[in-house]
Amino acid sequence: MAATSCSPSTAVSFYDFLDRMRNPASIDLVRSIKSFIVSFSFYAPNPENDGKRVQEFYLAMENSIRDHQLWSGASEEEIDYSMEGLEKYVMTKLFSRTFACTAEDSKIDREIAEKISLLQTFLKPEHLDIPAILRNEASWLLAEKELGKMNAYKAPREKLLCIINCCQVINNLLLNASISDNHTIAGADDFLPVLIYVTIKANPPQLHSNLMFIQLYRRQAKLISEEAYYFTNLASTKTFIIDLHAKSLSIDEIEFEKNMQMARLANKVIDEDYNMRDGMMRQKVIAPDTGMNLKGRSKSGSSYPFMDVEASDLTVGDVEMLLKLYKDMVNKYTDMCASYRHLSSSKSELVHLKGNNTSSNQPAETSARLDRA
Repeated sequence: MAATSCSPSTAVSFYDFLDRMRNPASIDLVRSIKSFIVSFSFYAPNPENDGKRVQEFYLAMENSIRDHQLWSGASEEEIDYSMEGLEKYVMTKLFSRTFACTAEDSKIDREIAEKISLLQTFLKPEHLDIPAILRNEASWLLAEKELGKMNAYKAPREKLLCIINCCQVINNLLLNASISDNHTIAGADDFLPVLIYVTIKANPPQLHSNLMFIQLYRRQAKLISEEAYYFTNLASTKTFIIDLHAKSLSIDEIEFEKNMQMARLANKVIDEDYNMRDGMMRQKVIAPDTGMNLKGRSKSGSSYPFMDVEASDLTVGDVEMLLKLYKDMVNKYTDMCASYRHLSSSKSELVHLKGNNTSSNQPAETSARLDRA
């Protein structure tokens, strides 16, 4: 069963930690924690150095807690609960200072999200050589939802739990397939392609920054075993997506490039259309002779200026705006027509190629080359 991000142990550890910190006898620990948090405001963000400082603080605080009177006779489980609470408290307070804190992190997040958005338009399970027995849309959707929750949390452990939940759903899918259909589980050979496909379908926000945050600020003593295995697989998935090209997949290189180009063109048209409409919503167009205020929506609810305007209401000053709108519309129409022609041409070529392959002695096949973790 997948561990939930709001599991009882998470709540117990955090609130038990807070209760102990409210005890007057913990004043020395409270001062140390507050002093550490404040110290981060003295330095410019440096993920590597910040992560090292946080890990050293965890170790120092664990020693202090073990020797403290409030934990006299405490079990290892109670100590661990308190450390989980400490991690959550400290990193929640430092979240805005430590998460996606550099321009490079934001740039990588944006590039990954943009590439995934292109791949989403055409990538299919067969391109990753995922066996038909593992193509379970219901399980995939559940795994996608778990991965999509990761960005909603601020504590490293809770983000990691989202990864664990996602991966356990996939593991259960593999296990059920092996039991019901005698499918031999091949470990990472089956697991990783499904995780890659699920990640592309989910396109989790700020994937790179979330992975870096977990790696730097999750207690190193807890990033082991199953947790480390699942984390490493998602990190490998991120790297695979960044480096992905036609030869990484079971797809013809020409078809791959055409699909990517059409996806870029479609995204460009959508972005330009959004920017134009957003600009028109923001721009205040005033006809000087009539006093018309054409800002925002028209009376009929349209997002476009001039929709409710009569010819007699227009002025010479409106001509420039109308000409700009006309040119934008023609350019977008031309781009959409070109995209449609490319799509029709690609489909025709694929049908033609399939017909030829039935009599050809040299079938065009491309084997997938997945970069293994």
